Amino acid sequence: MKEFALIFRLKDIADFKPSPEQMQERLNWLDNIASQNKLVDKGNTLLPLPGSAKTVRPDNLVTDGPYTEIKEFISGYVVIRAEDINEAVEIAKRNPIFSIGGSVEVREVLKRD
Repeated sequence: MKEFALIFRLKDIADFKPSPEQMQERLNWLDNIASQNKLVDKGNTLLPLPGSAKTVRPDNLVTDGPYTEIKEFISGYVVIRAEDINEAVEIAKRNPIFSIGGSVEVREVLKRD
């Protein structure tokens, strides 16, 4: 089995604070992955609020977060286990983020032992 990071992106900062129903949908989705023994890391939320992120570029140029430079922002991630990227994509397709216009980027994790 391989590991894949599912990276969640949102377009609207208003969607960052989900309703209790949306949170329950997300928890149900995670519980389903965990019940199949495919949840490696339940991940974390990445704050998109002013002052919560900085980008460091060459020559020590520091700018406020990535959100000032891109239309979408990364809201969080989880790490799952799957046979291949196609299975990881199928798992990602069931995430409730799509109901609020979000997207999921699926990336294979290269583990360094």
